[in-house]
Amino acid sequence: MAQELEIKLTLSPATAEAAFQWLSGLPEATVGDTKALINTYFDTPKAELNHQRAALRVRRAGDRYIQTLKTQGEFRAGAHRRQEWEWPLTGTRLNLGLLADTPLAEGVNLAELEPVFETNFERRIVMLEEGDTVIECAFDLGRVIAGEQSRPLCEVEFELKAGDEGQLLHWATRLSAAYPCFLNLISKAEQGYFLAGLHDPSALAPDSDALTRLCHGVSVGWLTGAVTDELRQALDDVLVGYEGVLSEAQKADLRRLCQSPDPDVIESLGALQLALMNT
Repeated sequence: MAQELEIKLTLSPATAEAAFQWLSGLPEATVGDTKALINTYFDTPKAELNHQRAALRVRRAGDRYIQTLKTQGEFRAGAHRRQEWEWPLTGTRLNLGLLADTPLAEGVNLAELEPVFETNFERRIVMLEEGDTVIECAFDLGRVIAGEQSRPLCEVEFELKAGDEGQLLHWATRLSAAYPCFLNLISKAEQGYFLAGLHDPSALAPDSDALTRLCHGVSVGWLTGAVTDELRQALDDVLVGYEGVLSEAQKADLRRLCQSPDPDVIESLGALQLALMNT
């Protein structure tokens, strides 16, 4: 079992291409492989894994197959920290025996696991190395598919491989200052569950900090098209807590989100979100 720490930004496809070219040209960057990834997520008919805030998938990457289990984990300063188990497979079939020593071993009938949705995309890698810090930047472009339903997927994930955690926020902030995007706290798995009609993202715990709750509420609004109580309350808290930091124009943009989750406003929030994370 390992721990994964990452920051994820959602962009438009045109913006993602420009951002990839920009990041690739920096002196700290090395361009890695491009891969087509086909990911099948599994759950029981009662969505028991989702209720436990876990996600189980089998990924095909070329001639390699990987079984992965992830927990939802926690958010901190815009980054997502969660537990992760990975095992190589010989094909697309789940190996249930590998789950025996994980949290799924109790409370879930593993024999009932079945495919629920897919996230299929092309992944382009840029590695950033600065001193002892190594960050993998994964640009993902594709679709989330559940039965006859699908939705676009366009993200860049900054994942810490070694070194200073603070550099994740640094690099995400640099990209957000150069290209429109937003900090997305909704995972690919949550997007798939929502598309499959099995999951409405729940609010973060009330004791989560106001900015993280605001970012989560924005992400839920982007996914569902609905304004939540979490977003309204978090907005009130942020407007009070960051009174001397936010401009009147920024306050107006944030208030507009409580009228409707306007995609144009959301997709330009990244620079503001990450600037506030840095305060």
